[in-house]
Amino acid sequence: MKITKVEAVFADRFLFVLVQTDQGITGIGESGTWGHLEASAAAVGKFAEYLVGKDPQTIEHHWNVMLRFSNFTGAGINGAISAIDIALWDIKGKALGVPIYQLLGGKVRDKARVYAHCKGRTADKLVARAKRLKNEGYTALGCMNPFLDEGFDSPWYLSHTEKMQQATDNIRRVREAVGPQVDLCIEIHSRMNPAEAVALGRALEPYAPMFLEDPIRPTGPDAMAWVADHIPIPVATGERFVTLYQFQTLMARRGAEYLRPCLTVCGGITAGKKIAAMAEAHDIQIAFHNPLSPVSLAACLQLDACIPNFAIQEYPYDNADIEGADGLRGSRQVSGLPLPERGFIAIPDRPGLGIELPADVRTAYPRVDPGPVVMRPHVDGFVVEE
Repeated sequence: MKITKVEAVFADRFLFVLVQTDQGITGIGESGTWGHLEASAAAVGKFAEYLVGKDPQTIEHHWNVMLRFSNFTGAGINGAISAIDIALWDIKGKALGVPIYQLLGGKVRDKARVYAHCKGRTADKLVARAKRLKNEGYTALGCMNPFLDEGFDSPWYLSHTEKMQQATDNIRRVREAVGPQVDLCIEIHSRMNPAEAVALGRALEPYAPMFLEDPIRPTGPDAMAWVADHIPIPVATGERFVTLYQFQTLMARRGAEYLRPCLTVCGGITAGKKIAAMAEAHDIQIAFHNPLSPVSLAACLQLDACIPNFAIQEYPYDNADIEGADGLRGSRQVSGLPLPERGFIAIPDRPGLGIELPADVRTAYPRVDPGPVVMRPHVDGFVVEE
């Protein structure tokens, strides 16, 4: 079998990669470098020059060549490598007639626990959303910002005391609304400095969050480890990491109890399996990051099926009040995944990823402009992570 074409396809807000072969098998992948998808698409074109004419089944070899042929990597480049890697695993599963998890040692579970996105522009809307998701059967809620999802327009400022009290009160209200049957996966979006993160982590202890994600910017593993060592709530991080070596550095410092690799950025399924194995040796749990389309979700589920240290899977359930529509993100563009039932989603058992793109994906879903480069302003004139 030989690769005949590698194509980057923009559809709606997503960047898919299609790898075609001379045996009529097409693999599907996705790049997760949102905000920089143009750079990732350009990298896909560069790697296509190398891949066309090669055997798609020597995945580890291609993964190493793409990462190591140049001295430079980064989110745009690694997003392209990730998408291609996922597509190559899809091809191999389809060629052999088995789901990808069968190629990675076989599954250890039949379904994966998920957490649904729970966002709100106000505290009342956040609580209402949490109640709705609980009633729909979800046993965990995530992407939950205690500072709320207010948008980028209004300048932001709160005193330290107001910041801690309001964030704590918002989580208290959610916990009281859903009870102990629902886990809360709190997402800070790197909003705080280390001292603030420790103060908030201690204040939230009575409400038993499952984890506190990205309490500070994840660029400093020593600072993240210091936060993790000073709060009673497990830290989760890793969605912005683009290589397995960043995860290794963090694990060596015991900087998190939950790792959040993004398979569409960190190096695809090949990297995800390696990261999970390293984490297993450190008794660290995996909760794959997934804010993208069902292609990304399908890739995550294949690894969720076969790694012993899987914890929970992010399920990007959009909120009409924030994203403009309700339901699984990207479900118009991608078909084949089951819906969650009672907080779990069945692992697809069809060959490869177990999903397909519509034949008209190139034309039916015009690209959505991601918008300008913008950050929320602080009242002092600087910027705020949102």
